[in-house]
Amino acid sequence: MAIALSQDDYWTLFQESAVDRDVASTADQLDITRKYSSQWGHGFMREICLREGLTLDIANYQPHDDIITHSADREHPLEYSFNLPDGYPSSADAIPYHLFGSGIAPGGREKQYANQRIMWVSVHIEPEVFRSFAGNPSGQVPEALQHLIGDPNQKYYVRPGQATPAMHIALQQILQCPYQGFTQRMFLESKVWELMALLLEQEAETQQGRQPVVWLKPDDVDRIHQAKAILLQHLNNPPSLTQLARQAGLNECTLKLGFRQVFGTTAFSYLHHYRLEQARQLLTTDEMSVTQVAQSIGFARNYFTKAFRQKFGCTPLAYRKGHRVHFNIK
Repeated sequence: MAIALSQDDYWTLFQESAVDRDVASTADQLDITRKYSSQWGHGFMREICLREGLTLDIANYQPHDDIITHSADREHPLEYSFNLPDGYPSSADAIPYHLFGSGIAPGGREKQYANQRIMWVSVHIEPEVFRSFAGNPSGQVPEALQHLIGDPNQKYYVRPGQATPAMHIALQQILQCPYQGFTQRMFLESKVWELMALLLEQEAETQQGRQPVVWLKPDDVDRIHQAKAILLQHLNNPPSLTQLARQAGLNECTLKLGFRQVFGTTAFSYLHHYRLEQARQLLTTDEMSVTQVAQSIGFARNYFTKAFRQKFGCTPLAYRKGHRVHFNIK
């Protein structure tokens, strides 16, 4: 049974659960790690204040039950947020992100699924901090970026996207930062702005191409997650896109555009990469032959070899042999 809470109550409970208010490695009150309440699940959320008006949040938690939160309209700064796949950085899944302008964030309903790992990196930037890069007394940003500084009384701008390899590297560097205190904030702020620069580069391309933004209802998002679950339950015989849309209770257009928005890639590209990742894990044991591994994920042997080489840089047989050598060395 799902637990329903207001968003404010949910985050209040999250914060109150951390009685000891663990501070990450130092007595630095600008870097606080709060434990996820054992009543609700396990994990943590870390909040790092890099400077006034610039905050980096890192979360990694897993609820015990489905949790539905409801929120009202609220003021919102600039933000970008990367949703990391379970097992990151070794996971082969794509990394979707959302870029938000400042303005009013509309209220709505959000569902977190029981026993599903939630990992994200999010950065909040007050408009005044963003304007400080303008290089002029008025703080006027370039015309191509002015839509990111929205009317405080109007709905904010939002654009989904998929992380590039350069973004992936910056995310890893943030999560694996080796420094503490003053040096840590200097390093993390440099990476936060590096990510923002990469996002703005994609934003300029999007604005030039006038790519549409798809607005999804909360129920649509739930059904898209259901569509993903259906795909993963039928690795060796997946339904067609039309069948998948019907089973998930969506029209085909909403499924196609919405799946890309939620997961950063198409439904069948997601399935393709997931199949190969499953195969890679199966190859680390001797329980199945290469042909049997291919059959288990619904690939013909020849196609499997070609697809595996394209993704991992070697044939399935070579990967298995290399894994054996690595295991024996250890």
